[in-house]
Amino acid sequence: MSWIREGELNLLERISANILMAGPMPKHVAFIMDGNRRFAHKKNMERQDGHMQGFNKLAETLLWCKHLSIQEVTVYAFSIENFKRSKEEVDGLMELARQKFEKLLEEQENLEKHGVCIRVLGDLNMLPLDLQQVIAKAVIMTKNHNKCFLNVCFAYTSRYEITNAVREMASGVEQGLIKASDVSEALLSECLYSNNSPNPDLLIRTSGEVRLSDFLLWQ
Repeated sequence: MSWIREGELNLLERISANILMAGPMPKHVAFIMDGNRRFAHKKNMERQDGHMQGFNKLAETLLWCKHLSIQEVTVYAFSIENFKRSKEEVDGLMELARQKFEKLLEEQENLEKHGVCIRVLGDLNMLPLDLQQVIAKAVIMTKNHNKCFLNVCFAYTSRYEITNAVREMASGVEQGLIKASDVSEALLSECLYSNNSPNPDLLIRTSGEVRLSDFLLWQ
């Protein structure tokens, strides 16, 4: 399935969209993609099929965001903590990501048409080399698009992101590039993976849970 689906909303969906757009609209929405495994268990499906259904729902959600003129979406796709899951499940998630980013490369014309810029936030060095390469190609292919932005948090946790930002500032002080007195909230924000994005206006966790699960804690 395409990441950025074509098509129109049905009548009821259009009415709902128009009602929503009559009020203040968020410019940036963040999603914790959660509940795929519970969904798979409930439906007696394989876990991998549950994760695939989760991706399909993401594509549907992005269609809504496009119609609602939401300019930026950030999704929590894979936490560093997920590496603790079984090798079979982790390998399956890596393969799914590989397939979906390869699909993204095939959609260059569609992404260019809609001006979609793809960013991947996280420590990509934790990922298999071939997946790093296909992600890099997708990011480079869309880097000059500026109508809307899709941030995919992969091999990510917020604590890791903040620690990495502090490490960067400490390195700058060590090398004499900045003074200790230059360290501030604003500078730390500039050192985060999300430094090119405004803070989210709305956070949605798809499973109905209310935990943040180490996602965008600073933002």
